[in-house]
Amino acid sequence: MRERTLGPAAFISALLVAACGSTASPSPRATLPATPSPAVLASPTGDPPMVAPPTSAPLASEGPLAFTPQTYDVPSGAHPHDVAPASDGGVWYTGQHNGTLGWLDPASGDVHEVPLGRGAAPHGVVSGPDGAAWVTDQGLDAIVRVTPGDFEVTEYPMTGAGRGLAPHTGAFDHDGILWFTLQRGAIGRLDPVTGELNTYSSPRGGGPYGIAVTPSNDVYFVSLSASYLGRVEKAIGEVTVIEPPTPNAGTRRVWSDSSGRLWISYWNAGLLARYDPADSSWREWDLPRGRNQAYSVYVDELDAVWVTDFGQNAILRFDPLTETFESFPSDRPNAAVRQMLGRPGEAWGAESGVDRLVVIRY
Repeated sequence: MRERTLGPAAFISALLVAACGSTASPSPRATLPATPSPAVLASPTGDPPMVAPPTSAPLASEGPLAFTPQTYDVPSGAHPHDVAPASDGGVWYTGQHNGTLGWLDPASGDVHEVPLGRGAAPHGVVSGPDGAAWVTDQGLDAIVRVTPGDFEVTEYPMTGAGRGLAPHTGAFDHDGILWFTLQRGAIGRLDPVTGELNTYSSPRGGGPYGIAVTPSNDVYFVSLSASYLGRVEKAIGEVTVIEPPTPNAGTRRVWSDSSGRLWISYWNAGLLARYDPADSSWREWDLPRGRNQAYSVYVDELDAVWVTDFGQNAILRFDPLTETFESFPSDRPNAAVRQMLGRPGEAWGAESGVDRLVVIRY
């Protein structure tokens, strides 16, 4: 594995045993015992339900983790793109090709599809602090809110300078504001309380893609075509460009860990990168094997980093302590897992190429 280090970086004093006792080599898909799904806890205050971690999921200090992949079919032709655990224990996914938002019951495998309207082409979905699903829909040129249970649909259309900019991916900050990228050259802000929607031009034109919020409530995004990391000055919408060390890396998705470090997938370069705002340092790691195309990135509650690799048709889990990868290849060709999200003990993705959702429980 080739690793690049640039700028000051704190080196780990000792390497620990790999979380699952493996190196970069792929593992069998489903030979380990199943782990119960998280329990959904009712909230006495009427707030969205909380999700409790699986009681059998070991802590990082308790030894090796057991991983159990499982897949769920969704309607043919849906082309599920992004996925997000729902507040009621289900899982949302965007049906990009059939214009729907889907909801999966992991216990039964049942799916309910919500039509979003004529011309809809939903891309991203996240669960909001209100418990609803919030969708960035490029076909409707709008943000769409869908409530769990009754599946009521509310649309927030782009207006003014924001029209036609292709809403892409969203993330809520700690103040309840939805920030989202617009692929044709802007960053958006929606206040769900007032309905006020604003857009701000991004540097270097089109390309804004993944977006993330750090524990300190800072908003960062990456541009795929312009290959940079951007920090948003939320009060005025201005963007500070942060250059990655690899030119033309194809920065596609970004996620924050619990320390506020940004993990970034390089689509063009096939690398996983980390940027630390504390000292402006970068590190980069090669993915296992070759012909890599790092699509999405997601950091779980243990600060492990999940990456999808189109070139290897696999989901990868990277342990930052041991700097090793665990590989979970799909059992079908061209699975094309796009954005990942999760909840304690579960990492979810959408196999857009074969109309399935996939979860790896641990």
